[in-house]
Amino acid sequence: MPIQKNIIDQVFPETLKILSNLIKFQTVSGTSNLDLIDYCEKQLDKAGATSFKTYNKSGSQANLFSTINGKGNSNNSGIILSGHTDVVPAIPNEWTSDPYKTREKDNKVYGRGTCDMKGFIACTLAVAPLFSSNKLKSPIHFSYTFDEETGCLGAPLVLADLKKRNINFSACIIGEPTNMKAITAHKGYNEYITHFTGLSGHASNPEGGVSAIEYAIRYSNKLMQLRDELKKRISSKTSFSPSYSTLQIGKISGGIGANVIADHCSLEWEVRPINKNDGDFISNNIDTFAKNILLPEMKKNNPKGNIKKEIIGEVVGFDKEESSDAVNLVCNLTGDNSKDTMSFGTEAGLFQNSGISTVICGPGSIEQAHTVDEYITYDQLKKCLKMLISLQEKMVN
Repeated sequence: MPIQKNIIDQVFPETLKILSNLIKFQTVSGTSNLDLIDYCEKQLDKAGATSFKTYNKSGSQANLFSTINGKGNSNNSGIILSGHTDVVPAIPNEWTSDPYKTREKDNKVYGRGTCDMKGFIACTLAVAPLFSSNKLKSPIHFSYTFDEETGCLGAPLVLADLKKRNINFSACIIGEPTNMKAITAHKGYNEYITHFTGLSGHASNPEGGVSAIEYAIRYSNKLMQLRDELKKRISSKTSFSPSYSTLQIGKISGGIGANVIADHCSLEWEVRPINKNDGDFISNNIDTFAKNILLPEMKKNNPKGNIKKEIIGEVVGFDKEESSDAVNLVCNLTGDNSKDTMSFGTEAGLFQNSGISTVICGPGSIEQAHTVDEYITYDQLKKCLKMLISLQEKMVN
């Protein structure tokens, strides 16, 4: 244990340096992350890793998958350390300091993405040379993806590529902020924008137009009714909090003034289903309501009236596995056998559905993620380093 503590103390300053560099890359979801990916690739290249990238259609965003090979066949098992490179937006004037420059105070590191989840990526990059300097029994893999925050758009591309390469894995650790606790399940995450097209006109003649806002309100009221139905569909076996699937409307946009009938409106909303059936229940009911009730009424006064539900992302849930290889591995590495579930979505279900034993465990608290003055503590970073160093020791012994 003293030897391990010495290694942590040696690696920690480099972790802070790497984290500072990662935060400087303003990789907000939907924007390019190529500079950050190049930086990570260079760091891993120094550790002797071989890498490949997968890109989005425009080539503006990339996933990085890097491998430090073991003594045997490089296609034989191996453990994946996975994290997403994108962050949610930050409004600089709301922050105490520049959100894209790390600030250290009271044993905390502030900056957008420090907690969610560049802190984990920094830890993996900092310990990579330790893996390369020893003869591993099996490979260690590093997976960094784009646009997890907006529907997990990057991970399916790298997983499809890995399937083509016929590479097998024994476990995957997703380093989302869990306070270094093993998470064995989470809800799905479905995000939508529904667009309403009406007919503009003067407010003094309501029969001469079709208010897109009014139809959006009726649509949202139906969603609220369906939300109440979700609470009745609760399963006695669930360990989630809240213990039912949730639905939330986050944004309504439309209209230009009180005296003008709005011809356009959009509704942004999400569902976090415990199971696929709950997600299908919402989609089927709201789609039927829009098609059979709202749309015919809209078209009476405006044949071009329309309601279109845009799918931003439908992320599969992470099904509970109490004693999977990945869960057992993390519990062994951290020395903590407690397990939990969570309500926010991750890429874990995608890896799990690809046949890879998966667990979520990483530094930081979800309570700090996405917040103004987001931070991660020194203690959490060091606990993550301890887990990764323990993994390295396990893979060479």
